[in-house]
Amino acid sequence: MEDRASRDYYAVLNPDDRLLPADELLARADGADALMICTSEKLTRDVIGRLSESVKIVSTFSAGTDHIDLDAAKLRGLRVGNTPDAVTIATAEIAMLLVLGAARRATEGQAMVRNGEWTGWHTMQLLGRRLDGKRLGIFGMGKIGQGLAKRARAFDMVIHYHNRRRLPAEEELGAIYHESFESLLGVSDVLSLNAPSTPDTQSILNAKSIEQLPHGAIVVNTARGDLIVDEDLIAALKSGRVAFAGLDVFRGEPRINDAYYGLQNAFLLPHIGSATIEARNEMGFAALDNIDAVLGGAEPPFSVV
Repeated sequence: MEDRASRDYYAVLNPDDRLLPADELLARADGADALMICTSEKLTRDVIGRLSESVKIVSTFSAGTDHIDLDAAKLRGLRVGNTPDAVTIATAEIAMLLVLGAARRATEGQAMVRNGEWTGWHTMQLLGRRLDGKRLGIFGMGKIGQGLAKRARAFDMVIHYHNRRRLPAEEELGAIYHESFESLLGVSDVLSLNAPSTPDTQSILNAKSIEQLPHGAIVVNTARGDLIVDEDLIAALKSGRVAFAGLDVFRGEPRINDAYYGLQNAFLLPHIGSATIEARNEMGFAALDNIDAVLGGAEPPFSVV
């Protein structure tokens, strides 16, 4: 992706892969025609207001756009594009890994081996959960949700989902639709959060909604950390109301609620949903496709604003 960008443009790269503070980002963007950012670069209303007038498009190296004030971008006449398709397979794979890692107590098993505490096979050692026949509730049946459902079917899980709209039968593939999130909760032996962060979805998994899950459910999140009220999930994990959790995203990341560190029934990953060579190249190419289109006077293939 960097090779292509440098071939086609005067590209100001970030070879050290540093997180750029707003002032440095704005300085680098001065006089630029396009800006490619990641979720770590927050384009708030203030930052967009200070952005060089030369910038015609912001193409984000992500599917999510909650780090960009889209209303401010629209008001400024700034085009915004994302990379929604490129992350699908890799993130669905991580969601399945989180389901497996949580259900089979991978955190505890890893610690036991690495700390030299494993004394041999025992009949009652680290008893987890089989997945076959379990009901997987998917909140957000977009491409990633559908990708997870495809993988979960191979484990003989029964797929339930809630989405803003019901999928056509040929896309449902036998999955059971629920008109409300509350209805989905009641059948979710495993609940996977795959919805975008919006005012309607933020903090949707809280003490009240956790109480509607089957006792001892598993919670998985590869969407955004702010869908979960951390204190409520942590309390449920401590009490056993939720048996296990698999989390790849966190509210306020990379600083996360310290209580997670001490929970052996929480399988934690550092936001690596799309972290494959294949996905990151596809994301970069899609982001460049957006830039190519706008600077060439065409509609970007993955337009958000």
